[in-house]
Amino acid sequence: MTLYDELTARGLIAQVTDEKLIPELINNGKATFYIGFDPTADSLHVGHFMALILMKRLQMGGNKPIALVGGGTGMIGDPSGRTDMRSMMTTDTIDRNCECFRQQMSRFITFGDGRGDAIMVNNADWLRDLNFLEFMRDIGSEFNVATMLRARAYENRMAREGGLTFFEMGYMLLQAYDFMMLYQKYGCNMEFGGDDQWSNMLAGVNLIRKKLKKNDAGAMTINLLLKHDGTKMGKTAGGAVWLDPDKTSPYDFYQYWRNVDDQDVIKFLRMMTFLPLDEIAEMEKWEGQKLNEAKEILATELTTMVHGEDEAKKAKTAAKNVFTGKADDNMPEVSVKNEDMKDGEIDIRTILKLSGCVSSLSEARRAIEQGGVTKDGEAVSDPFEKYTADDLKKGFVIRKGKKKFFKVVYNK
Repeated sequence: MTLYDELTARGLIAQVTDEKLIPELINNGKATFYIGFDPTADSLHVGHFMALILMKRLQMGGNKPIALVGGGTGMIGDPSGRTDMRSMMTTDTIDRNCECFRQQMSRFITFGDGRGDAIMVNNADWLRDLNFLEFMRDIGSEFNVATMLRARAYENRMAREGGLTFFEMGYMLLQAYDFMMLYQKYGCNMEFGGDDQWSNMLAGVNLIRKKLKKNDAGAMTINLLLKHDGTKMGKTAGGAVWLDPDKTSPYDFYQYWRNVDDQDVIKFLRMMTFLPLDEIAEMEKWEGQKLNEAKEILATELTTMVHGEDEAKKAKTAAKNVFTGKADDNMPEVSVKNEDMKDGEIDIRTILKLSGCVSSLSEARRAIEQGGVTKDGEAVSDPFEKYTADDLKKGFVIRKGKKKFFKVVYNK
């Protein structure tokens, strides 16, 4: 099986611009490809994870990755897949986020000066000092507004209250210009991105073909925006799932994958792990309790890639301990302070609210009355059950529903 065939078999490829050129480049290690990352935070998240895994697969096949961080485009924000306008960041914030990205990416791809080594490039190098009139005369003249407005990203924005700003509309021109600059500076002949990026990516390919009269550049979209629990991949009720352990602990990262829907686990194993396809095909036959075993394999594989084998083992052990109500040092903690207590006591509702599992005391009460809360494996029936400092010093485990666990500790 060729590398391109494997990408297809794993369900990674959504569409390509050239079904003959792209497989030939990838299979023979001739692809110098880029994926863009907008530095909207100081950590990558699970939504970027697929891209990093793909970069690793292709680099292992001899191809050269370019990680393009949007120090320039990040000042606008990509409208693809969004209906709101992003808040604008300072250049200092963007530059700091870009450096954090490089450190995290180094866990997946190898940076260096060799043919197949990855490089990180910042589009601020050519975008921040652009002359507007020269850019619009040279690049803007190649874009048809009617064609741009048919793009899905712009359709979403047009329907938004306040409509589409010219500022946001310029993103397609800048992304296309990125591809052309990377082609000229680094010989980049391929762009990868999520399926929602297709219009922007086509614009880049067309710009290279029209302005540079070159036909050896292509684009391929991958299914970066997988669905999970009705939201975009990488999102939970509590927010994004980050790759930075200070933002999302290895335990919470493990639990995110351990709790994926039954219908998603095999798909994620194919797309995001390096397990052999025939081994995954056998897992596809598993049902019932065996599916939980598949989820544990998925969670362990991905947590190992992001946080290392030791942290993955700790997270797996902690996850097993919560079912017995046994406290574990690797479990998420909720720290109760004296100021959280009243007359030397704190009730279970307040603890649940402190943990973030519920947004109000009334929501906590409903969860308890409906039998959805346990303490050390025993159901809590009284929503006003109280604990003293001595109780807290002993430590105990609270579980809400099937997926929320935390250890309660006392911190004066």
